[in-house]
Amino acid sequence: MSKKTLVVGTSLKADRYSNMAVLKLLNYGHDVLAYGFQEGNIQGVKIDTAMIIYDDIDTVTMYLSPKRQKAYYDYIVAQNPKRVIFNPGTENPEFQKLLQDNNIEVEITCTLVLLSTNQY
Repeated sequence: MSKKTLVVGTSLKADRYSNMAVLKLLNYGHDVLAYGFQEGNIQGVKIDTAMIIYDDIDTVTMYLSPKRQKAYYDYIVAQNPKRVIFNPGTENPEFQKLLQDNNIEVEITCTLVLLSTNQY
């Protein structure tokens, strides 16, 4: 089953995990949206630089450092996703509590591993 996923912190650089996540999500048949600091395109997925509110987001997967996340708290909560995945290095107890207070599931794990092990 496809899970519409917003990748936050998407990079155009192929060696970045956010870029790899976009590609792997596509390969596993998920609808992918991307937010990043630089406009571009990864295999047909446009990287938005404006904070657009999307419909029916299942998962937000984070690739922003905790220091940068604060500016995006309201944006991500407004997406009303079912869950937010904090990939390695993005863990943020303050934001995790805010999400849980808004009935949004929090997972501290790696999107790439979840996909590879069919646990996404």
